[in-house]
Amino acid sequence: MTQKTLSELIGVTRQTVNAIEGNKYSPSLEVAFKIARVFDKTVEDVFRYEPEMK
Repeated sequence: MTQKTLSELIGVTRQTVNAIEGNKYSPSLEVAFKIARVFDKTVEDVFRYEPEMK
């Protein structure tokens, strides 16, 4: 699936999808759920939170 197609399905720009993929932007909870739904997965299957160690 292209970034453009995914962006259209979830209602964000292609640049937003690119930033999420590149770990430059964390999606809102709503967008995270929409992405997971597109792929018929849970949010936990698609996203993982790993706090930065300081």
